[in-house]
Amino acid sequence: MRLLPRSLFGRMFALSLLATLAALAVAGVVIGGVLERFVTGGIDARLGDRLIALESAVRADGTLDRARLSRLVARLPVGEPWRIETAREVLGGNGDLVPIDRQPRRPLPPPNARPPNAPRPDVSPPNGRPPPLGPAASPFPDGGGTPFDGVLRDGMQVHGLVASIATARDEVRIAVAVPRDQIDRPVRAALVPLAVSLAVLGLALGSAALLQLRIGLRPLTALRAAVEAIRRGETTRVADDMPDELAPLAHELNALAADNAAALGNARAAAANLAHALKTPVATLALHFGADPIARSQIDRIDATLRHHLGRARAGAVDRRSVTAIAPALAGIVTAVGTIHRGRVRLDVDAADGISAAVDPQDFDEIAGNLIDNAARHAAGAVTIAVSTAGRSLVLAVADDGAGIAPADRDRATAPGVRLDERTDGHGFGLSIVRELAELYGGALTLGVADGGGLLATVTLPLARPA
Repeated sequence: MRLLPRSLFGRMFALSLLATLAALAVAGVVIGGVLERFVTGGIDARLGDRLIALESAVRADGTLDRARLSRLVARLPVGEPWRIETAREVLGGNGDLVPIDRQPRRPLPPPNARPPNAPRPDVSPPNGRPPPLGPAASPFPDGGGTPFDGVLRDGMQVHGLVASIATARDEVRIAVAVPRDQIDRPVRAALVPLAVSLAVLGLALGSAALLQLRIGLRPLTALRAAVEAIRRGETTRVADDMPDELAPLAHELNALAADNAAALGNARAAAANLAHALKTPVATLALHFGADPIARSQIDRIDATLRHHLGRARAGAVDRRSVTAIAPALAGIVTAVGTIHRGRVRLDVDAADGISAAVDPQDFDEIAGNLIDNAARHAAGAVTIAVSTAGRSLVLAVADDGAGIAPADRDRATAPGVRLDERTDGHGFGLSIVRELAELYGGALTLGVADGGGLLATVTLPLARPA
């Protein structure tokens, strides 16, 4: 199973999104922990003050000052339990707090133990009113007892502080607590806007990553478009103003395009040289055996075969980056064919200006010339040439008013060396060359029936896009 998308853009965006989500999740956990510690610290400070106040009700001999304790307890909030354990009694209220000895706690450090003869703070004001639960002089240098989290007998979770006081007789332990909900509720209330803020931040970071990737990968899109333009023949090289990471690739692509152009030129030159080298011997044989009809027929056949295979060799090195203007090319071909047939056939051309094919001019002359000449030789008196476009293709349709070709013979008509009509000149290679050249350019040759009953030959070729 593929975990990452196939596209580079998709992979980079997916990794960026995963990293952003992971960072936001870690940030949420960390911030939530900090919030909980902050709220817990405030609760512990309040419980520490309450612990100090209750400690003031413990006498030096380990007994409790009931009057002072009553005034202090009257000021305690309802629902927040407390507990005092001495050697002789256990007092508590606002809930059944689990005995202190059963509370999970770490051992108290030695400084938290109050010396037996240490002066006890007086938190009672002189006017006799109930003492406040605000800060008082603490006998504990670190500000209070040891935090603990416990559960009451009724199942309520609490958080509190526990401390021990060393008296002259024994040790007195004091515990105060608040419902755990007093910590969890403000934390949850703060986490809701925090989650919304993190979600908005994540959306902003995702949008920024998307924009960054689109801008950052734009040179790759430009490079692809430049390579496509080279393939279509609109340009010969990639632009040099590429980022530093893509500049070596652009340089190599330009070198590859130059090498392909050189190889194409060499192939065309070799085919031309071979044709030139064979032309003279064949012409000499034709002059020498011109009186012998059998020999002349065979020499003509050799000449046609050589032209056919040389055309294939040249077609094997087609230049798909070339562009041919259709209207001027057809005008020249029609003039030449009309001269050959001395006005016997009327040639009508319907080709709008501005249409170009992504075909080498010599190859287009070969394609159109063979089709128009073949139509003129078999036409009764008229040949129609029409040019149109269909999507990214150029359509060249040549129709004559001759006898046409039967459907059963149309496939054989495009085979090399096949002549369906022995009464006319030719060697049967014209339609074969047209079909092979069209297929080399990604097009096709189809044979059908014209409106007048003659042959309709249609060739599709790649349409040149405007630069």
